[in-house]
Amino acid sequence: MKLDILAIGVHPDDVELGCSGTLLSAIAEGKKVGIVDLTRGELGTRGNAETRKVESRNAADILGIEIRENLEMADGFFQNDEAHLRKIIQAIRKFKPTIVLANAPEDRHPDHGRSSKMISDAAFLSGLRKIETSIDDVSQELWRPAYVFHYIQDRFLQPSFVVDISKYMDKKIESVMAYTTQFYNPDLDEPQTYISTPQFLESIRARAMMLGKRIGVEYAEGYISEKMIGISSFDNILLHTT
Repeated sequence: MKLDILAIGVHPDDVELGCSGTLLSAIAEGKKVGIVDLTRGELGTRGNAETRKVESRNAADILGIEIRENLEMADGFFQNDEAHLRKIIQAIRKFKPTIVLANAPEDRHPDHGRSSKMISDAAFLSGLRKIETSIDDVSQELWRPAYVFHYIQDRFLQPSFVVDISKYMDKKIESVMAYTTQFYNPDLDEPQTYISTPQFLESIRARAMMLGKRIGVEYAEGYISEKMIGISSFDNILLHTT
């Protein structure tokens, strides 16, 4: 299946936290969307790889996404090398996305920035015909996405543009809360972590509210673009008076 948007996250729940509102908006517009997780999140303090697998599937169901795959790289220890790049190239050539959404270029978790660069590199290399890949012994055609956009995660980074997700904020939070072992859950007897407090969830909504305010809407998600973004008409600009 050719996708319009392929969202890639190094850990299950990165996509939900970073760009799920945008995915919901795209799906409402009839676009084809998929998710690829690079690792199983097995180093997370709470839960384990198996619980994260179930949670990621539940989150995908909430978002209405049928395609979700995991490349099973080693959480915390993957490298931007040929073997790992080829896995991402295979995924990009398999789904042929017009747009790839990737982790933040720099963030609190070192995996985020490292995967961000790796995804960008793979998106470029995927368009080189002399790099040969196959799935089940079937050769893949080369494919280069038109854009790679990086969603903003824990640390605030100045966005190149923001997307209005006001209609989808509650559903975004619902998809995040599908990760019952990771986020605030008073019924669990698990160690407290940076992301398991009620305040962390409040910060997700507050960030979206802050970005939304900058464009005169209730909630928004921000992105960093590697390319200059062009418009074909001023009619495409969301007008506001704030």
